[in-house]
This record gives sequence, structure tokens and C-alpha cells, in this order.
Amino acid sequence: MRQDLYRTIKQNEEWLRFLREQPIWYRKLMKRPEQLQQLEVDSLHYFQKTIPHRVQKFSSGVQMATMMMSMFQTMNQSNEASQ
Repeated sequence: MRQDLYRTIKQNEEWLRFLREQPIWYRKLMKRPEQLQQLEVDSLHYFQKTIPHRVQKFSSGVQMATMMMSMFQTMNQSNEASQ
């Protein structure tokens, strides 16, 4: 791999980890170093850091919080009714 390309990748820990977990990218970048942007996009998808992934993660967190609040309210009402 070209040294300048490797230095660029080495500066981003996620890219380096992605390369280690997806070794096919070594060959792709050896043949076509201009595919660095594609590596970035694929690593974002791999680590689920795209905007849709983040929205989904946030949404499931809100759902979980809503469910917990509902459960606490139900428990509180049950305790009040039994007293």
C-alpha cells in the first residue's frame, strides 16, 4: 500500500480497524487508491454510524425510555391502589 495512503488511514482509528476486520480492502486500495472515499462510506455502514443508523438508535432509546416510564407509572399506581 502507498505510504501516503497508509498514513491517512492510520490517522483514523476506525478506518484502521475496518481494514483489519475487512482485509479485502487492502487489495482494493492497492489496486485503486482513489477508492479511499468508498472505504470511508463502507466503514460508516459497517460501524453503523450513518445518519439513518443514528436516528434509529436514538428512536429505540426514546422508545425504551417511554416504556420504562410507563412501567414505573403502572407500578406506582399498583402500589397506591394496594395501600
